[in-house]
Amino acid sequence: MLNKLIVLAALVLPACFANAHDYKAGQLEVAHPWSMELPPNAPTVAAYFVITNKGDTADRLVSVDSPIAGSAQLHEHVQQGDLMKMQQVPSVAIPAGGVVTFAPMAYHVMLLDLKDRDLLRDGQKFPLTMHFEKSGEVTVDVTVQKQAPDGAPMHAHAQ
Repeated sequence: MLNKLIVLAALVLPACFANAHDYKAGQLEVAHPWSMELPPNAPTVAAYFVITNKGDTADRLVSVDSPIAGSAQLHEHVQQGDLMKMQQVPSVAIPAGGVVTFAPMAYHVMLLDLKDRDLLRDGQKFPLTMHFEKSGEVTVDVTVQKQAPDGAPMHAHAQ
């Protein structure tokens, strides 16, 4: 019996940890919020995550904020000729039944006028509040890492 319990625990615990970085707002799930550790003098930092809409109604991410920054903006990278350009967007559509990935060289959150650089070191976390048009708001903990998490997409938008 003890062996069965050990095996069951070994199977269940990884699933619990896998969901430790998942958050919900209505029918929306926000998974794996992360940010890259930057040099101490970097003027801005970006945050990334994946939003899955489990519902049958589209929603929209209309704004974000964080106490570690004077302002936070929604941005995207777009190809203009031979150049990739970053630009601010007023909101990001989250299609019904769809997935939107915020990743380097895609949608991302830019945090400007940084206030608390101590939270921008590897292993630290900082809060980020997302405001959705229909689902309300959700605050997530963004994990700062030296490099992108394994399997993190580097170019993505809506799926």
